[in-house]
Amino acid sequence: MKDYYQIIEKIEEKISEADAVIIGAGAGLSTAAGYTYSGERFDRYFSDFKEKFGFDNMYYGGFYPYKSKEEFWAFWSRYIYINRYMPIPKDTYSRLFELVKNKDYFVLTTNVDHCFQRSGFDKERLFYTQGDYGLFQCSVPCHKKTYDNEDVVREMYERQKDMKIPTELIPKCPVCGEPMTMNLRSDNTFVEDEGWLTAYRHYVEFTELHKGKRIVYLELGVGYNTPVIIKYPFWQMTAENPNATYICINTEKGRIPDKIEKQSIVLDFDIHKVLCDLEQFRRKNG
Repeated sequence: MKDYYQIIEKIEEKISEADAVIIGAGAGLSTAAGYTYSGERFDRYFSDFKEKFGFDNMYYGGFYPYKSKEEFWAFWSRYIYINRYMPIPKDTYSRLFELVKNKDYFVLTTNVDHCFQRSGFDKERLFYTQGDYGLFQCSVPCHKKTYDNEDVVREMYERQKDMKIPTELIPKCPVCGEPMTMNLRSDNTFVEDEGWLTAYRHYVEFTELHKGKRIVYLELGVGYNTPVIIKYPFWQMTAENPNATYICINTEKGRIPDKIEKQSIVLDFDIHKVLCDLEQFRRKNG
């Protein structure tokens, strides 16, 4: 544990000294915040679906071949409601915000649960690359626009019965009449709307503005499902900037290229615990 607290001190030092911090967040960060999709949490909210359809986690439920749109949207409205609109299970994201709120920061994330903005992060400093549970889009899509879904999702959730929603609540595209779907990147129908394009532009501008400066690339809970979005670019930008530091925190065993080893800090530990210890270290040391 002595080595662990030495690493905590080093992370705090690098963040405090940095001119800017770019957070790269993957699914592991939301897992640390309590968003588990199987086990007790799944049984708490989806025991009826489990009994009827046989799947034992939310992920499989999203791909189940439901026989009707009423069943499909009963599952998805409940899924979206508990993972997007219910309170965040733990204060992990709030602790992360406290860590960087006084820094020049930006967030790049593959998470779609909107936890950053719900925890105080500036929406102008966020780039949700893979979409948002809180948005619908045309399934075709016939046009590149997304729609806030909170009101209709809440109504679907409240009015569903026997794992079906009322037929009149099935969402349809206001332009072409085809079914609506979630704005989640799963294939080439994903809509990159004006908000997405603006966020992408802000991210590019931020990275360009801080080239060559003391920048911390803080990677949290990023795996190898889509490493080209966060992990590989962070490695590359660190290698190109001798003043940069790459910090990786994940419960999975981390590995880094030899080229940036001296610029890197890798900690295989629970992210929530690390954020708590960083906060405690700050309080203790003023």
